[in-house]
Amino acid sequence: MNTKNKRFDKTRQDSAKRHVETVEVDENLIYGRNAVMEAIKSGRDIEKIFMQKGEREGSIRVIAALARERSIPFVEVSSQKIEEMTASGAHQGVAALCSPVTYVTLDDLFAKAEEKGEAPFFVICDDISDPHNLGAIIRSAECCGVNGVILPKRHSAPITSVAVKASAGAVHHMPIAKVSNIATTVDRLKECGVWIYGAEAGGKTAWETDMKGAIAVVMGSEGNGISRLVKEKCDFIVSIPMYGQVNSFNVSCAASIILCEAAKQRH
Repeated sequence: MNTKNKRFDKTRQDSAKRHVETVEVDENLIYGRNAVMEAIKSGRDIEKIFMQKGEREGSIRVIAALARERSIPFVEVSSQKIEEMTASGAHQGVAALCSPVTYVTLDDLFAKAEEKGEAPFFVICDDISDPHNLGAIIRSAECCGVNGVILPKRHSAPITSVAVKASAGAVHHMPIAKVSNIATTVDRLKECGVWIYGAEAGGKTAWETDMKGAIAVVMGSEGNGISRLVKEKCDFIVSIPMYGQVNSFNVSCAASIILCEAAKQRH
C-alpha cells in the first residue's frame, strides 16, 4: 500500500472514531436481551421497545410477548439503527427507551387537585409528536398550576431526556398519566364533571371563554390538530386570534397562551 492510501485510511479511521465519540446516547436507553427483559418484569415504565428486524427467536419472542401484555409499544428497526441508538454492537437485537418519570393514574390526578383544594385543571396532549413540544407544554402546565398532564400510550412523543430538558425539569414536578385511549378518557372526565376545552381554530377566543371550574384543555398534534373523535367530544373550542401572515402558533406556544389565560381566570 502506498503512502497516499495509508494516509487516506488513517484519515477515514480517525473520522469514524470521531463519529462514534460524538454519538449522543439517551441516558434512559437500555439494551441487551436480559437487561430489557428484567426492566419489563420489574414494572419499570418503558416508553418504547426497539427490536431488530427478523429477530423473533428465543428470548426476543418472550420480550415481544411481555411487551404486548403490558401494552408497551414496540417497533422493528434495522440493526444499524439500534447500533446508532446505543453506540454499541452489543445490543443483541433489542433496546428499550425507559421513562425518566413514573406515570400515575387518572385517579391520582384528581387526588392532586383535591389535595390542593382546587377544581381539577388538566392538559390532554392528543398525538403530540415532538419531544421538544411535549416538554415545553409540560413546563407551561406546571407554571400555570395545572394538576396533571394526560398522554396517550401510543401516538405520542416519549418523555426522553430531550423532553426533560425542554421542560426545564418540570416533568419531575408534574403528575403525568398515560392512558390507552384519549377519547374514552375524555368521556370519563366528563362523567366526573370536567369540562373539555379543545384548542383549535374557529372557536371563541380564550379570553372570551369562561375557563374557571373543573377543566381539561386538549392540545392537538403539530400537523393535524385534535383528532376528529376527540374534537367532537369537546364541550368548547377555544382559539387564539391571528394577526400576521402565518396561520397558527406552534402547539407549545399556543398551550402557554391558553393555559396562562385559564390560570389568570382561576386565580
